Amino acid sequence: MVPQVVQDALNEQIQREFYAAYLYLSMSAYFESLNLPGFARWLRVQSQEEVEHAMRIFNFVNERGGRVVLKAIPQPPAEFESPLAAMQAALDHERRVTGYINELYELALQEKDYPTQVMLHWFIEEQVEEEQITGQVVERLKVIGDDPAALLVMDNVMAQREEE
Repeated sequence: MVPQVVQDALNEQIQREFYAAYLYLSMSAYFESLNLPGFARWLRVQSQEEVEHAMRIFNFVNERGGRVVLKAIPQPPAEFESPLAAMQAALDHERRVTGYINELYELALQEKDYPTQVMLHWFIEEQVEEEQITGQVVERLKVIGDDPAALLVMDNVMAQREEE
């Protein structure tokens, strides 16, 4: 059985993961409005990954005899100043999620909840990858600056992202 305090924290993380999915879907819509379908696709794939993350925790809580309680998902922003600003917001969000995962791990340590610690190892590794990949996109957009031709080339690269 999951300790109640850990279960409550995992339920919060489920909400955060679904919010991330909603955020990236909103960003995808923003890029569609700019006629940048590659960025839009990349973010739709990212959104789907976040749903998978939420369901991984959802299933874990259920497998341990816990109780999942879904919480309301806040509305994400719909407008961004620029493609760079949107992707910087995605990177900032990933960094916040890393902090939440670290806090969850610390709580599992305090509660001596070893199964949750093991489950969170996957998320810790995943967050390193998420920050690295999103950070690379941000850095490339900084190099591109205001060059529309380079942005279109990058959009074509972003469109090549495969679903996992």
